[in-house]
Amino acid sequence: MPSKTAKSSAQHEPQEKVPTRRIAIVAFPGVTLLDISGPAQVFAELEAIELPGPGYSLSYLSSSGGLVPTDVGMMIDTSPIDEIEPNEVDTLVVPGGPGIWQIRNDEKLMDWVGEVLPKARRVASVCLGAFALAWTGILDGKRAATHWRYCPRLQDSFPEIRVEPNAIFVKDGRVWSSAGVSAGIDLALAMIEEDFGHTTALDVARRLVVFLKRPGGQSQFSTVLAAQASDVEGRFSALHAWIIENIASDLKVETLAERAGMTARTFARTYVSRTGMTPASGVEALRVETARLLLESSHIGGVVEVAKRAGFGDDERMRRAFLRHLGVSPTEYRNRFSGR
Repeated sequence: MPSKTAKSSAQHEPQEKVPTRRIAIVAFPGVTLLDISGPAQVFAELEAIELPGPGYSLSYLSSSGGLVPTDVGMMIDTSPIDEIEPNEVDTLVVPGGPGIWQIRNDEKLMDWVGEVLPKARRVASVCLGAFALAWTGILDGKRAATHWRYCPRLQDSFPEIRVEPNAIFVKDGRVWSSAGVSAGIDLALAMIEEDFGHTTALDVARRLVVFLKRPGGQSQFSTVLAAQASDVEGRFSALHAWIIENIASDLKVETLAERAGMTARTFARTYVSRTGMTPASGVEALRVETARLLLESSHIGGVVEVAKRAGFGDDERMRRAFLRHLGVSPTEYRNRFSGR
């Protein structure tokens, strides 16, 4: 029988540490709070889940450490980058924010990022953080995403990057990039799915009450909203409302032109100049929006029924339209977004 001393000694033996993969998130004055907190919350949820492999450890880093002001005035407590060796970083996350334009002059931070890039298993940017990665050259020849408002600027400044203006996030090899703010959550969920599988990622998404997951290629915002933004005078707002009310009808150009009080030729030319879409594309976009809402409903029937109600006629036409506008099929969309 073991002595009390032996038993006590065994009880106090140090437990073997489970190895973790370090995720380093850099911070700087003016960083967007959600660009950091969104992905961080997703990664942190893994602590409550039994994992099939090493989990994550989170480090929030800045040039000198200490409190860093975010874009909304809240402070983030950070450690100095000197505390983490570049070869200790598994995943580097560079967030965005209005302060991104100043960090190019932060030689200490940019030098450290430059040392991490070739060593890290994974590198990622959120929103305007793509510009920081672009300055290092790691995005050259790769596909990348950023906030849709800044896609033209990123493309013009770095023509060697293949900017995908509508993507929620992009994975090109070991380099990831995502669109604005909440897209960082989608990116983090995709990383968890890559590391631990779909079931674990779904568990995290459910805990956070978020969708798993918006497809990386899905548009950052709807085509209809884009058309409305272009039609600044709202000249076709009434027509769009009428189309939605009659979405299952035969919406020919002649019918739309008559409703708008124009000849077919004048209407087609004016519609394109105001919205950036042809009348046929506009109708298709509104049908996609209608179908999206129907697919999200838990009491609507199958895809064939939705296609009929949205005016597509058949589910194959709707499938092709969904792939064009959203980069995902109707069935995949329903699986991710319906209340079922």
